[in-house]
Amino acid sequence: MTSMDRRGFLRLGAAAAALAPASASLLRGQAPVAAKSGEVKTGGIRMISVDGKYRVWTKKVGPGVPKILTLHGGPGVTHEYFECMEDFLPPAGRAYYYYDQLGSAYSDQPDDPKLWVVDRFRDEVEQVRTVLGLENFHLYGQSWGGMLGIEYALKYQQHLKSLVISNMTASIASYVKYINELRGKFPREVIATLEKYEAKGEFEAPEYQETMFKTVYARHLCRVDPWPEPVERTFKHLNPKVYNTMQGPNEFVVNGTFKDWDRWNDLKRIRVPTLLIVGRYDTMSVADIQRMGKEIPHSRVAICENGSHLSNYDDQEAYFRHLLGFWSDVDAGRFPREA
Repeated sequence: MTSMDRRGFLRLGAAAAALAPASASLLRGQAPVAAKSGEVKTGGIRMISVDGKYRVWTKKVGPGVPKILTLHGGPGVTHEYFECMEDFLPPAGRAYYYYDQLGSAYSDQPDDPKLWVVDRFRDEVEQVRTVLGLENFHLYGQSWGGMLGIEYALKYQQHLKSLVISNMTASIASYVKYINELRGKFPREVIATLEKYEAKGEFEAPEYQETMFKTVYARHLCRVDPWPEPVERTFKHLNPKVYNTMQGPNEFVVNGTFKDWDRWNDLKRIRVPTLLIVGRYDTMSVADIQRMGKEIPHSRVAICENGSHLSNYDDQEAYFRHLLGFWSDVDAGRFPREA
């Protein structure tokens, strides 16, 4: 028997599911019943057409009408590491949308490197917003999603009520500068190991990966040990074709399509209320985030003192206090004031 990949299995399952009701109806002498829009319950999941030929995955979470759209990091990962939000946002009466960008595990994954550029992703967000009917809404972006949020606000901010830029600085050059400052603090033998494999381009070597995990990921990406299951699952689903095309092999080697991204001079054009969140142990510089707070006219900076790049896990109480407090202040017209 030949093996079948995930997409082949899904295609077969979809065909069988579509055929079975029709076959049963025909055997009973009845015509198949066409499903009417809105009648089939899907647990809040909706596939949205983008670029006229692809589909991306969204899911409504929480009570009422969602006014929050989330942009996950990566690029090329999934919404899954946002699942901790379910313990904080719905209990606070906040409904929101998960959204897996094109190329992510829950959405279509075309094999076309020309798609993996910042501008196309920015305009994809606008297509998703339009279909979901969001207006005067809160946009939340974390890491790469924060970069995408900046890009969206600079072109489409007339639709926004607020913007959250979580764990993201305003340029890739600033990010690279700071991550290499962190690297310079590693023990000499650790740096030697990294340099040995980088010189040969062997970024997937077990020793290199282990060193990256112990020195970068465990200290500056997520400081919870062991990693929470949604975080592990997210990284298992990472699409390396998207990540490597846009960023590069890893955190230290950024040579992809967004390597020259820089929005420092444009931040003043963001006029909506903006929350900037950073972890004290983040891969992003706290000083950079504070500088962004001075550049964006109506902004607030929140520092998670025990957090890293995934402050939503390793400093949860502070993270969600800042996040929910910001949205409450914006909705109540109390913004700006100190966090």
